[in-house]
Amino acid sequence: MNWEQLLSLKRFGDNYKRLRIEQDETRLGFEVDYDRIVFSSSFRSLQDKTQVIPFSKTDFVHTRLTHSLEVSVVGRSIGRLAGKHILNKYPQLNQTFGYQPNDIGAIVAAASLTHDIGNPPFGHSGEKAIGYFFEHGYGKKYIDKLSRQEKNDLIYFEGNANGFRIASKSMEGIPGGLRLSYATLGAYTKYPKGSFPEINSGHVAHKKYGYFKSEELFFKSIAEELGLDNNKHYHRHPLAFLVEAADDICYTIIDFEDGINLGLISEDYALEYLINLVRETIDTKKYNSLTNRSQRLSYLRALSINTLIQDAVRIFNENESKILNGTFIYALMEKSKYKAQIEDIIGLSVEKIYKSQEVTNKEVVGYKVISSLLKAFVTAAVNSFNNQMSSYDKLILRLVPDGVPIVGQDLYETLLNSTCFIASLSDGKAHKLSQQIS
Repeated sequence: MNWEQLLSLKRFGDNYKRLRIEQDETRLGFEVDYDRIVFSSSFRSLQDKTQVIPFSKTDFVHTRLTHSLEVSVVGRSIGRLAGKHILNKYPQLNQTFGYQPNDIGAIVAAASLTHDIGNPPFGHSGEKAIGYFFEHGYGKKYIDKLSRQEKNDLIYFEGNANGFRIASKSMEGIPGGLRLSYATLGAYTKYPKGSFPEINSGHVAHKKYGYFKSEELFFKSIAEELGLDNNKHYHRHPLAFLVEAADDICYTIIDFEDGINLGLISEDYALEYLINLVRETIDTKKYNSLTNRSQRLSYLRALSINTLIQDAVRIFNENESKILNGTFIYALMEKSKYKAQIEDIIGLSVEKIYKSQEVTNKEVVGYKVISSLLKAFVTAAVNSFNNQMSSYDKLILRLVPDGVPIVGQDLYETLLNSTCFIASLSDGKAHKLSQQIS
């Protein structure tokens, strides 16, 4: 892989080459990506989607929206710092092509902003509910005639693949979806593979999959433009490592902070974990002068995030050559010198937050909501595809907003469209719709 290709400004439908040196410095193409994401309806729906606590009415608990904004801020900082190293190592990127460190920051920020845009309601429990519906539940009867990859797309429904679909799928009047630059789409795709065949390489990029079969050809064109294809499989875009690190840093620290604010983790116990992380850089005098929990927590959070940003950039810079040739197989934070402290924090979060009674109870509700919606909308869509709609099916499909595709050209597309519609709903909208049809 080479950086000139990896930083491509090309967009869906372009019939000419976009050159960085000809860009308007007041609004670069990569900054346009960020703006398009912010103004999309899919991004707005994240304001009512679960980060940790479903249906939380507490204003200081993060949603997918606030989490995504924070990840984009961290991603921008990581990208700019890594960008300095990249341009120092490859000066022709600036001298010949006009790239700046802030370009790298803008790409990582836009991809980070998008990273959760495809998540269904109720977080990972929503993904599991979709998978169960098709593998063991009511939807099992619909997938017998599908190919292995088509089945896997539904049984192992993946928010990352749905996000790529949202960002890139052409619909009537909307060619190319959000029409983001190929560099941003590449940096977004942490898992540059389909759901089948499975690749057991041990590479972090193969842990999940990043696109549905329906978007396979478009991803192939992106991979060819960016130089990700090595004739065996697709390399991960190097900037995807930075997007992943920004997400890892935020959910490690911010979920932990939510647990403290909700009273799921005792303050004294929790602050000690954060102090262990920043022991080398903490200003003890300043910390001791802070008079309340909110101030102490804010100070330790900021210091923790900055500490991990610097470490992520160090790891990226030290391994940039391996990352560029596809032989670095780890997430950046797996090689952090603070790995022990990070694992301690995540372990406590799992025990006290993710497995708490409050989260479990609300995930059960979310599971039932997703299952009931899938049964109603998938049944109606398949019956419509087979020209066997009942009056009830027609009523159900009238609940789908105008312009949202449901019935496809084949059974797979129909099932995927219906599922992606359910995945697009916010937690509150899904709950309300479920109550309406029950």
